[in-house]
Amino acid sequence: MLLGVFLYLLLAVPVSALLLLPPVREQAFGCVRRWCARGRRQGVRWARRGGHGLRRIGHALQGGGVRTFGLLRRRAGALAAALAVLTLLPLAAWLLRGEVRVDSYDDTLARAVDPQVAALLQGERLVPPPPLPPALFTTAEVESWRPLARHASRQWELLDAEFRQRLLLVFRLMRERHGYEMVLIEGYRSPERQAELAALGPSVTRAGPYESRHQFGLAADCAFLRDGRVVISERDPWALQGYAAYGAVAQSLGLTWGGAWRSLKDYGHVEWRRGPAPS
Repeated sequence: MLLGVFLYLLLAVPVSALLLLPPVREQAFGCVRRWCARGRRQGVRWARRGGHGLRRIGHALQGGGVRTFGLLRRRAGALAAALAVLTLLPLAAWLLRGEVRVDSYDDTLARAVDPQVAALLQGERLVPPPPLPPALFTTAEVESWRPLARHASRQWELLDAEFRQRLLLVFRLMRERHGYEMVLIEGYRSPERQAELAALGPSVTRAGPYESRHQFGLAADCAFLRDGRVVISERDPWALQGYAAYGAVAQSLGLTWGGAWRSLKDYGHVEWRRGPAPS
């Protein structure tokens, strides 16, 4: 590193003098022209007179060097300033190497970090809850809000692994922060089932086969468990308040909440917009 700085200065000082000081530049170019002219003449004489010509070339070069040195001595102040600028910048860069910090990437800056979200990002693996009795999903309330729910898949292992972890964290945060116990109504959905639901009309779904993220394991429909039964209707004030908290938690984890859609709001639906599935 020091050798590089030295070589840089060795080259930068004369170049700066040539660029910043017109007298030096003129004198240098004049010397070069005179040296070239004298070199040609002396070359001819050297061919005739041998070593005598070489001595005369040496004297000529010496004279030019003396004149150049005198000019540089008269411009010592300007050269010293140029030398200081050229020296201080690379020297400061070398002394401060490895010490410059970019604030936007400073992990010591004070900021709010959800410890549970941080744990998820650091690799904590959440385990799905045990399956619930199928009879919970065959009630009139569930069937009215989720047609054919009794045939829906609630197999957590069929969901995308990363989406599954985010959804499990939503369940945990809803329980610990808001006191709501959540249940999975439907996760993965086959293309055949998607077509069956689409045939029921746009009030159920507007997506055909492979037009829903359910087919890619990137979507889930969820509800609440209260007093041993599934509460799914947002007409229930308690459930509606729960859905609002559910949407906020899901969105804080990077998920899309169906309750925020402009049309055909689906308060129990969340999805992760990643991968080849449609938006």
